[in-house]
Order: sequence, then structure tokens, then C-alpha cells
Amino acid sequence: MPNALDRETSPYLLQHADNPVDWMPWGDAAFERARREDKPIFLSIGYSTCHWCHVMAHESFESDATAALLNEHFISIKVDREERPDVDRVYMAYVQTMTGHGGWPLSAWLTPDLKPFYGGTYYPPEDRHGRAGFPTVLRAIARGWREERVKLVAEGERALGLLRARAEGAGRAETSEPLVEAAGRAFEEGFRHYHESFDARNGGFGGAPKFPRASNLAFLLRVVALQGAASELGAEAMRLATSTLRAMARGGIHDQVGGGFHRYSVDEGWLVPHFEKMLYDQAQIAVNCLEARQATGDERYAWLARDILGYVSRDLAAPGGGFFTAEDADSPVADSTGAITGHAEGAFYVWTPAELRTALADDAEFAAWHFGVEEQGNVPAQLDPQGELRGRNILVQRRGLAETARQFGLDPEAANDRLLSVVERLRSARARRPRPHLDDKVLTSCNALMISAFARAYRVLGDAEYLATATAAADFIARELHDGNRGVLFRSWRQGVRALTEGFAEDYAFLIQALLDLHEASFEVRWLQWAVWLQAKMDELFWDEAAGGYFNSPGWDTSIVIRLKEDYDGAEPAPSSVAALNLLRLGAWFEADSGGRSYRERGRRVLEAFRDTWSRAPQAMPQMLCALELALEPARHVVIAGDPRAEDFQALARVVGAKFGPYRAVAAADGGEGQAWLAARAPWMSKVRRYLSPRLVMPSNTLLPPLECWRGTNPIQADIWRPSSN
Repeated sequence: MPNALDRETSPYLLQHADNPVDWMPWGDAAFERARREDKPIFLSIGYSTCHWCHVMAHESFESDATAALLNEHFISIKVDREERPDVDRVYMAYVQTMTGHGGWPLSAWLTPDLKPFYGGTYYPPEDRHGRAGFPTVLRAIARGWREERVKLVAEGERALGLLRARAEGAGRAETSEPLVEAAGRAFEEGFRHYHESFDARNGGFGGAPKFPRASNLAFLLRVVALQGAASELGAEAMRLATSTLRAMARGGIHDQVGGGFHRYSVDEGWLVPHFEKMLYDQAQIAVNCLEARQATGDERYAWLARDILGYVSRDLAAPGGGFFTAEDADSPVADSTGAITGHAEGAFYVWTPAELRTALADDAEFAAWHFGVEEQGNVPAQLDPQGELRGRNILVQRRGLAETARQFGLDPEAANDRLLSVVERLRSARARRPRPHLDDKVLTSCNALMISAFARAYRVLGDAEYLATATAAADFIARELHDGNRGVLFRSWRQGVRALTEGFAEDYAFLIQALLDLHEASFEVRWLQWAVWLQAKMDELFWDEAAGGYFNSPGWDTSIVIRLKEDYDGAEPAPSSVAALNLLRLGAWFEADSGGRSYRERGRRVLEAFRDTWSRAPQAMPQMLCALELALEPARHVVIAGDPRAEDFQALARVVGAKFGPYRAVAAADGGEGQAWLAARAPWMSKVRRYLSPRLVMPSNTLLPPLECWRGTNPIQADIWRPSSN
């Protein structure tokens, strides 16, 4: 008989709807039941594509015996961390504080008034290797609740006090040091950290496991922009960033057949990934590649960006314009008749030599040479503790194209054509396998990151389809996930139904960023207008007037026992890091919002609120370091005067987009309603007249002289002409 989760929309909660555990969703009904029955709460947090969440579900939550323990002694609550990041952050902070580590599934035990008193992550189904199994833990906590409740309640109070003290002191630094000096030192120490932790052999930073933490590469590319690629520091930052991207592209973390990137690599050499694919990773790595293309002119990074965007467009596109959230690490395993015989991590992606020969015939040897396929499999046993990859191969670019061409007596162009044919045939063969589970909810925050990626891809690569995709996704959010009457965003949508949970700080921050990027790609003023309105709503809901910065959650939800401010740029950047960048970008356009509050001053307040974190451990907040530099630079504007629909205007815009300039605002002076709206709020814009032929205009507050420049309509001409004054 289904439990209470069968009425939910979350794919993760629905995965547990048929468990014998009497699960309840997070909410008042569960809290009231815990108080009424005088039972502690067992809180389990995960997400639908999480491998170890599946493992614990199969081992423990599908067990009748374990379910009986849970049902007798606890009120069990399931939470999808992607739908309720506010709940996840509170109890993840507790578990990390108490145990020194975290992860999913997150397991926490709470008093009926939601104070945590015990927690961990994955628990095995029985005692093993000196570690208590899940039933043992359940019995011990149940006994403690009966016999030593006072101690457990006191522990909950103590834990909450620790979290509150941490939250109230987070980021604050008692110092009179000027921001410019603190920022300069943080930049230097941040760069030194990446330089010293760089893996010169494999690329990336540190040892195993290795994550594609996109904020790291974004920071390094800002160093390039500030120092210049020709400087010693700029050249080194470029080397760290680009060699990491190339190493990731060659490795198993990159899906060589279907495109896109897996979540992380379990080894230092990027060979064996954790196979889930997350939308937020695709978006951020694509932006890394686009910026590398701008900074270097190297077409390899453009190819990699197209590879990622192609995967997203093909496999993660939702009806109506949005994007789905993720694909699972685990895949069904089918026998020769097509019958499903089980599940295994990575089953969809790996190959035996026999499968390669069946799919490719005479080209199998060519593919095996290039992609490092071995008869016995290419995954070392120590990297396959479950034995799921034994005898199988993860495709990696073991050899470069030139080496493969020499091996088979081909010229590089012929080898490339052959390789493209091999990849296409492997993709067709793989399409006949059962696909991994698709998490088909649409999250505002992740979609916003993807809008930024497609909008910026249009600016850098000039493919009009990218702009159309970004526009459709933004329209989807406006239509399905935004309440125009109240001005609020919602967190998620699935199969035509918008979830009731309203958006969090990350949803607002990431969408404002996306709208600024989309405006600079399309020059449609409606996106800039929406960004301004959303920034006002974000300030209303999440701003900490006392200490600065943005809380992760709004203040009206009493089930959130403590409001936290994220101070770590992890798999996704912290909301305050992105918000600081947004405020400073808006400050390049407008001096103040409709209430007279300076955007730049508010952005600087965000930076000051987190000064202790970024000055003490700059590598924790590389995205905020990017904002720091923007705060200390004067606003830079580039205005293209003309009709944005005209081909010569668009050609000139492509020239601008191809240049790496992360600290500039790009606008169009078209003489229409959009320019009028801007001119009423940005006085500098009112001085720009529309020209019959497109020109780039640099206002007087830029680092360049106050002049018109690049007057030609031919993009080549525009690129090489030097500025000339009026």
C-alpha cells in the first residue's frame, strides 16, 4: 500500500512512495503527528539521481524489518534536496559540524520541534567493519528517546545554538582594512592556492575525488582578464584553467559518445566518473568553455561548448522550453532478449570489446585504439569496489587525433571524419539500451544557469539557435514559474504542475544573472526590466539588513529553524556570490533602484558581509572573488548604435561577443522604446544618438577615451580599426 508520498510531484519522493516505511513529506502534518505521538523524527534527504540514495533505499527502506523499526519508533520524513534546499542546508550544516563530513543520503534525527540531535549520511544494512548498521542505530536512538530523552533534547538545543552562532558570525570580519587591500591579498592567496594544488599530471586541483567546480575556472579566467594573457601571472592562470578543461574533455568524466559531463571523477585522472549528469554542471562548464574560447581564440573550447549544449538540447529539453534536472548514475541492465535483469552504475555508458565490434564492425579496432578500450576492461579493480564495471570500458581519449591518424595511415581530416562516424554509430547503438532514470522536474535555478550558457553561447559563437533556446527557456520560467501578480518565483515544475514551494535566494540570483546575460545577447530591454524587478523582490525576501548579504530562505517559513547564508561556492555558486555580481552589473546601468538605494553600494555590502570567509579562505568563494574585482573597477560600457535586427549590427555585436571582457555592460542604442526606458534611468544612455549604420560607442566613464570607435560595418574591419575621436 502506498504511503503519503504518492501524492507528491517530486520524482525522488515518488521513488519511495511504495516503500513499507510510512514516509511523510516535510510539512505541518508530519510535525503535528510527531508531537501528538511523542516520537522523534527521522529525516532522510536525497535526490532522484543519487547513487547512494538508491543503495540505502534498496538495502534499508525496502526492508520490511527495517521499516517496522522506523514505523514503530519514529515519524519518518522524506525530503528532495533539490525542491527544498533550505531544509537540506540546515541539517547538512548540522551533520557536517558534528561529523566533519556530509553527503547524500543525509540522515538526521530531530526532536518533534525540529531540533537535530544525531545524524550521518549513508548507513549500511548491518554492522560491518566496526561501523554500526542502520537497524543498530535505530534501536539505540529509540532506546535513548525512551530512557535519556533529556540528554537528547539538550543535544538538540546545543546543536541549534552552535548553528545559530555560526550563522550569526558567518563572514563577518572586524577590520578597518580598506576593501581594495583585502581584495588584492585575497586574489593573490586564491591564485596561490590553485597554483599549489594544481595536478600538473592530470589537470584539476587536489587528488581524488575530483569535481568540475566551475567557479574555480571562472576565477582563474578573471585573473587572465585582469593581468593580461601575455603577463606571467595571466599566462599561468590560463594554463591552469585550459589544461584542466582539456584533461576533463579527454577523460571518462566527459561522455565521449553522447556529450556533456558526469558529476565527478572518483580518481585523480578523470577516468572513472560518478555517472550522473546534472543540468547545473552542464551550464557552468559550458560557460567555462565559452570564456576559454574568448580568452584564447582556440576552437577546441568552442567545440566542447557545442558538445555540452548539444547534449542538453537533445536529452534534457522539456516541452515548452525548459530543461530537465538530471540523469541518473544507475542504469537498467538488459540481457540479450531485452529483459531488465537489474541495475548498475554506468551500465548505459560502458562497453565491452564485443559490444564495440558488434556496433562498429571494421571500425572497432580504430575506436578501441583511440578510446583506450582493452579486452579485459580499462577500469582498475580499486576504482570499482562494487564490481559493476568489471570487464567493461569507459571511453576516454587515450590518444590524440594526430596519433590515431598516424597509427592508421590517415591524414587528420580523414581520421576526424572516421571518428565522427564512429561516435554517431556508437550513439545509435547506445540508444537501443535502456536509458538511465530522468529526473523530469524543471528547477528555476538550474534552468537559469542554462539560460546564461545558451545566451552567452550565442554571443560568442553566433549560432541563432542558441539565442532562440535561451529565449524559450526564459519565456517558460515567466509562464510557468513566475507569479506576475505577486512578483514571486516558484522553485519547480513537473508534468504541467507547478509545485507550491516558492523560490529561494539561488532561484532569484541565478535568474537575474540569466536575464542580464540574455539582454546582452538579444538587446531586448524586457529582460533587463525583469531583472530589475526581480532584484527588488529578492531584496525584499532575502536581504539581511542588519549584517548584509542574502539569506538562503525567506523568513516566513517557521519550519526552518535557522536562516542560513551560504558562504561556499560549491557545485553551484552561493546565492550571495552571484547576487553581488548582479548588483554590480546593475550598478553599471543604473545608479540606484526605484527606492533610491545604490546597486553598487548594496553589492559592496554583500562583499563586506562575507569578508571573513573570502579573506581567510579565498578558495571557498572564488565566485565572490570575481565580484570583488568588479566592485573595485569603474563601470565599463559598450553601446552599439543601430538597428539590432540588421545584419551589420549583428555582425558588429559578434565582434564584441568574441572578445573576453567579463567586466563590461553591452547595450544597444536603437532609438526606440527600449532606449527611452534606459535613458530615463541611465542618464549616460540618453546622450547616445542612433546612427544609420552601426557603431560602437564608449561613454566617457570607461577606461578607453570618450569616443566612437570601430565605425565599419564589416566585422573584420571593425575588429582591426583603432578608435578615433569625434
